[in-house]
Formats: sequence, C-alpha cells, structure tokens
Amino acid sequence: MAQFLLETVWLVPCYALVGGLLAVPWSPGLISKTGPRPAGYVNLIMTFLAFVHAALALQATWNQPSQQVFIPWLSTAGLNLTITLEISSVSVGAIAVVTGLNLLAQIYAIGYMEMDWGWGRFYSLLGLFEAGLCALALCNNLFFSYVILEVLTLGTYLLVGLWFSQPLVVTGARDAFLTKRVGDLFLLMGVLALWTLAGTWNYTELAEWATTANVNPIVITLVGLALIAGPMGKCAQFPLHLWLDEAMEGPVPSTILRNSVVVASGAWVLIKLQPVLTLSPIISSAMVAIGAVTAVGASLIAIAQIDLKRCQSYSVSAYMGLVFIAVGVQQDEAALLLVLSNAIAAALLVMSTGGIIWNSITQDVTQLGGLWRRRPISALAFIVGSLGLIGFPPLGGFWAMLELADGLWGTHPWLVGVVITVNTLTAVSLTREFGLLFGGKAKQMSERSPEVHWPMVLPMMVLLGFTLHLPLVLQSLSLLPSWAILNKDVALLLIWSTLFGCSVTGVIYLSNVPKPIRLPWKGLQDLVAYDFYTPKLYRMTIIFGVAQLSKLVDMIDRFVVDGIVNMVGLFSLLGGESLKYSTTGQTQFYAFTVLLGVGILGAFLSWRYWGNLFLNLMFLKM
Repeated sequence: MAQFLLETVWLVPCYALVGGLLAVPWSPGLISKTGPRPAGYVNLIMTFLAFVHAALALQATWNQPSQQVFIPWLSTAGLNLTITLEISSVSVGAIAVVTGLNLLAQIYAIGYMEMDWGWGRFYSLLGLFEAGLCALALCNNLFFSYVILEVLTLGTYLLVGLWFSQPLVVTGARDAFLTKRVGDLFLLMGVLALWTLAGTWNYTELAEWATTANVNPIVITLVGLALIAGPMGKCAQFPLHLWLDEAMEGPVPSTILRNSVVVASGAWVLIKLQPVLTLSPIISSAMVAIGAVTAVGASLIAIAQIDLKRCQSYSVSAYMGLVFIAVGVQQDEAALLLVLSNAIAAALLVMSTGGIIWNSITQDVTQLGGLWRRRPISALAFIVGSLGLIGFPPLGGFWAMLELADGLWGTHPWLVGVVITVNTLTAVSLTREFGLLFGGKAKQMSERSPEVHWPMVLPMMVLLGFTLHLPLVLQSLSLLPSWAILNKDVALLLIWSTLFGCSVTGVIYLSNVPKPIRLPWKGLQDLVAYDFYTPKLYRMTIIFGVAQLSKLVDMIDRFVVDGIVNMVGLFSLLGGESLKYSTTGQTQFYAFTVLLGVGILGAFLSWRYWGNLFLNLMFLKM
C-alpha cells in the first residue's frame, strides 16, 4: 500500500486542484441557494486526502534513493520540454508540510470567515496555492518551476485582493503583484540564458554540469544575479521586500500560508539552484549581503511597527534573510531547517494573533493589552510560536540557527554575529508584541475580547503540539546534529542572546514603565518605523522616473505619432475638398489628375536615381 502511494505521490497536487475547481460553482452568481459553505467543505476533504497520501508516502521514501518521473510535454524544433518530477524524502516531506498547513488553515478559515460570502473564491484560490506549492516541491525542472512561480504570483494578487471593495486591499494586491513581477522578469532572463550555457533545465543535470562547467565569469555572474532576483521577490528580500508588508491586507487564513510556505517557494528554488550559483563568488557574496541586510534591517523595522500583522511580516523577511545567508555559504541543510522551523512557528503566530484581529476593532498593538486573562489559549500559542522561531532550546528555531551558526563559526565568523543579532532583535520584537497584547491592564479596545470559537482553536492547538514535538520528529528522522559534535560556544551565544532579548524587553513591556517607548532621537525612531524611508525613496526615484517617462511617451504618441496620422488625414481632407470644387466632370480631366499623381509619386520614388544620374553626367562633362 505504501509503495503504491509512493508511486502515485505525483497526483497529490491534483487533489487540491480538483478541490479548487469544484469550489468554483459556489462563486457569486452560479450557486446561491445552498450558500457558499460547501465550497470550503469540498476543499477541506480534498486537502485532507492529499495530506494523508503525502504522509503515508513519506514513510516509504525514507532512506530510499530519489526517483524521477518524466512526463513529456512539448518537443519541437530541437526544444524538448519534459516535466521532470523528483520523488525523494525532502520533496515528499515538503508537500506533507504544505498540505498539513493548508488543512489547518482551511479549518481555521471556517471559523474566521464564518459570515463571509467570498468562500467560493477564497477556497478556490487556496486550492490553487496548495496545488502550485506541491507541484513546485516535486518539480525537478527550472523552466516549469518558473511557470509555477508565475501562477503563485497571480494567486497572490487574487487572494490578497479578495475583498476588492476596500481601497487599501486593492493597493496591496497591486503592489504585491508588481513587486514580484519585477523579480520574475529577471528570473525569466536568467532561465533562458542558463539554457544557452548548460543546455538543460533539469536540476540534477544542472548540478552535474556545474561541477565541470567552464564558462565566462562575467556571463555566469550576470546569469546568477538574474536567477536570484526571482527568489528575492518571493522571499521579500531587500529591495523587493515591501510587498509582504502590504499583502497583509488580505484575509488572515491566507496569511497563514503566505508567512509560512508561500515565502519559502523562492527559497526552495534558490536551494535547488545552489550548485549553479556557486560558480561565481560574486553571486555567493551577493546572496550573503542581501540576506544580512534584510535580516538585520527587517528585525529592526519589526520592533518599531504598531500594526500587528506588519510586526510579523518583517520577522518573516528577516528569517528568509538567514536562508539567503545559508544558501550563499553552501549550507543547504541549515537552509531547509530554517525554512521548516519558520513555516511551523510563523503559522502558529498568525493563528494566535488572527483571533485578536477577528473580533477586535483595531490591529494597533499600542491600543490593546490585558488579553492574557481573556485569551489564555491564544497567549499560550503566541508564546510557543515565538519560542519556536528564536534560539530557544530545544525547539526547532534553536536547532536551525545552531546548524547555521556552527557552520559559519570557522569560515565566516562575522556572519555568526549577524545570526546572533537577528536572534536577539527577533526575541525583542516578539516579546514586545506579547507584552503589548497580553500583558498589562485591559484597555478600552480590549475590555471585551473573548477567546475565539473552536474552529479557530482546534488548528491552533494541533499546530502548537506539533511545534513542541518538532525536535522529536527531527530526532526520529536523524536530522538533528549530536551535542558531541556541536560548538558549545555557539549554542551558549544563541541561548544567552535569546534570554537577553526576552528578559530586557519583558522587564520593559511587562512592568509599569510608561509606554510607548520612544528613542531619545526622534529621527532614528522615524527612520526605523518608516522602513528606512524605502517607500519614499522608491517614490522619488523609480516611481517618479517611470511617471516622467510615461508622460514623455504619451506626448510623443499624441503629438508625433498621432500628429503624423492626423496631418495625413487633414491633407487628404483638404485635397478632397479642393478637388471637389475644381472638377469639371470630364473624363480627360480625371485621367490627367491620375497621371499627374502617378508622375509625382514616380518622381519622388526615383529621385535618388535621377540625382545620381545627374551627378554622373556633370562628372563626365568636367
């Protein structure tokens, strides 16, 4: 049975796709008598089947060599496009995580969107996301991975813009789509250029080609920069990081997937391309620099935010920055551990705070407080999710950061300082959120804020339990390193940085210290709070430049292109009007007019010939 499920595991994306298609008839205007709720139940059943299939197949893949499935798609003019699927423990484990988190997100959505009539569209798009992410995990071809990423970009636009009657939602969906499209455009350039160099898009064959490749350093550097641009957009890395912040305008159940597995789609492609990217030291250095700047910068920005969703979105960008560092220094195992620990902990954090957003008037953390007594389950989930994200032993985030920092200790010691700094700042940010939300006395906005109902509590508790047991799961799969071979100094640094960040921030935000806390220099506080003025910088440079270029093109189109066309039409009109009053109705006059026009046209077309002839005659006379 397990072997059969393993051989057919490539059908797992079809479950979600079928569920999404079956939910379409409940969109507004098609089926209305039953209400939209059956759309959610159909998707829930299909996602449950997909999760069971992936979980059972995962057992059969363990300690087994990877297998490849080839599906011919297009063969023409020397171009052979074959959909290549890789069935391995890593890929099947990835789709098990995706389907499991989507199952919990859909159960959560039943409670969160109880009175919403957008169920049909919402669950259809969740099915599209699940199918795309599962297909991306199994895909072993760069070109088809790019196609799937494009579908996910479109899905992000539609899902963020679900409540399209709200202006901020429309703006957020538009900005998210355009920002990711910038990275996707460069990625397409890199994908096409890589074909001319390697002659293949198969990840396995690309890794083999990279071991013996002899290419121009400048060419492979440019190709590598284009290839990492797509993952930069997907993982919300500087300078393509603003979309994740604005995408928070979408429904919270979609944010569960976005903050956990959707942002990891770019990291997955980046890990697959790691052998090719290491061909150029400049590319590796660029990934490390991008990751370090984003990790430290986003961690600082998260501390200064007052919107609940945005605090978490910048923490996700910071964590993905650590993934970029891991890939840049060729630590693929650490990168996969970071992706897994972030997916579980970030999803739990969104669930714990989603209930506060659901039945509260505001998302401003400075106007909330005292929710510990009213929401003990949400508070407990927030604590576990926060500890699972930072370096707190023995949870998953600790092992992921320890794996990364241990590998950097001997080769890039300064990057260990980056990891420690990010861990400290993340601990400060999450402890600050906890103190503002659950600590202190209840304020006017949080006096009546009861715990959420069971459809939202159930997936939260399941994910809380899995977060606590994640180290045991990793240990049973032999994925955790042994204490005997680990660097104890690195482990102590991680632990002390976690304790320092949590304790200092806890003393400030869980005591009677006057809040909000303000820095002595307002300029520095505004610099961090306003995202280092990156949006303003974009408006002054790129947006202004594009606007001026658009105005110039519009002027050329109206006054030059349209002017020429209008001038020809005007001359035709004037010519026709003049001929109308000069004609006599005689046939010989019409014939003369036609011959005259043909003669003028012929003279114009042959002017160069007659000019050359005239010059030759003058030369002969001399």
